[in-house]
Amino acid sequence: MSENKPPVSSEKAVDPRRWAALAVVLIAAFMDAVDVTVVHIAIPDVQADTGASLSQIQWITGGYALAYALGLITGGRLGDLFGRKKIFLLGVAGFTLTSLVCGIAGNPEILLAGRIAQGAMAALMVPQVLSIIHVTFPKSERGKVFGVYGAVMALGTLAGPLVGALLVQWNLFDLAWRPIFLVNLPLGVAGLIAGWLLIRESKGERAQRLDGVGVVLATVGLLMLVLPLTQGRELGWPVWTYVSMAASLPVLALFVAWERRLTRRGGSPLVVLSLFSRRSFAGGQSVQLLFGLASGVFFLAWTLYLQLGLGFSPLKAGLSGMPLSAAMMAGAGLSMQVLVPRFGRRALQGGALLAVAGMLLFAVFATRYGSDIALWQTMVPLIPMGLGMGLIVAPLTDLVLSEVPHEHAGSASGLTNTTMQLGQAVGVALSSVVFFGHLGPGDPAAQAHKMPDAFSGSLWYVAAAFAAAFTLLFTLPRRAGTAPVERTTTEAEPEPQLVS
Repeated sequence: MSENKPPVSSEKAVDPRRWAALAVVLIAAFMDAVDVTVVHIAIPDVQADTGASLSQIQWITGGYALAYALGLITGGRLGDLFGRKKIFLLGVAGFTLTSLVCGIAGNPEILLAGRIAQGAMAALMVPQVLSIIHVTFPKSERGKVFGVYGAVMALGTLAGPLVGALLVQWNLFDLAWRPIFLVNLPLGVAGLIAGWLLIRESKGERAQRLDGVGVVLATVGLLMLVLPLTQGRELGWPVWTYVSMAASLPVLALFVAWERRLTRRGGSPLVVLSLFSRRSFAGGQSVQLLFGLASGVFFLAWTLYLQLGLGFSPLKAGLSGMPLSAAMMAGAGLSMQVLVPRFGRRALQGGALLAVAGMLLFAVFATRYGSDIALWQTMVPLIPMGLGMGLIVAPLTDLVLSEVPHEHAGSASGLTNTTMQLGQAVGVALSSVVFFGHLGPGDPAAQAHKMPDAFSGSLWYVAAAFAAAFTLLFTLPRRAGTAPVERTTTEAEPEPQLVS
């Protein structure tokens, strides 16, 4: 039976099962990363099998991301309040169950409901991954761990389309598209059992109550901002999308005012605003936003360019992206094991410049060769881009969380993931200008001849985002944990409450 133990030093309470627990949480993170993109490849089969309308298809793809983005901050804080292991296992169980609902859905309405619920469960599960890592591993090991985390996330993000293409093509047990969801069932069940046995419980000592008013204000404000960004392009940017985005600003301002008031009264705010006084956290969130924006623009334009512009099959398109995935994994490992310990922040800035170089090279190839571009020419620029992104993503997470007290690890993790999701939503919205604006009105599938120019034009914006990230990286400390640490409250920081 579990029992609470007195607070102990984090260095003396090193969990001997921590590496096995890491494997469990990384499998969960990988499942989420795959599920974000796996459905895109299967959309034609889903539409043909379920008879879904175009609007329903848009929500099946966008509903997951929307529910995920809206719930990340709250999901992270719930872990701080009620136990990170407990909320993680709840998220894994819910994610597994909703994957089953999606896999057996007999009509688009059930599939849509399942996808939205699946995104909500991911919002409970994913923030606990970073916070469990943060409180389980001693500071001396976190760099190595975040390098592994970055490599796994890179692999999952780019494996989604490939996994989806393979499962649809294989048509396992004559189930067509359904295995893209059902494959989560054995992974989820295994994760539940292993997580229960291997992960040690932890939670913030002082956080006592969930900030209900903050949850409502944050959810409503983010919904008013992210929903138009997610659906605006497909709907033709009606007036309500602009009104909603404008109205989100006073709602989010009210949220900030409430969080400050709650902090002054000694309550437990949803977001600890004083975290932004830490240079590594504030600067890291800005870089995270730009990283998401660049990803949102690139991956949408790149997928359409390969399949509609160059006529690649889904499987060929997925395979052509493997150099990017491999380079991101290599970059993440190299940065955390070799470069960041030696060069600190400059390693991340070198990664930003590598990503810029990759995008400019791709723009030159796409402009010069048009639709006659060779397969190798679509793959070579992905190597410097992948290396650059890998050099940034893993150490950035470490730098962002390096000065965060353990008791606020879940809140900080949820906010970091939300920033990335918001950046990707803005990037997809920006694509309506920088990519679809080049194509002009009409069905993109009928404008294959314009795709190379539209794609190369988009790459300049992606390169500009990485160049801006290079500049913003100067706001980060030279090395993790070197900036002055201010207290988040007037009391001394407690150690995390551990439950064995």
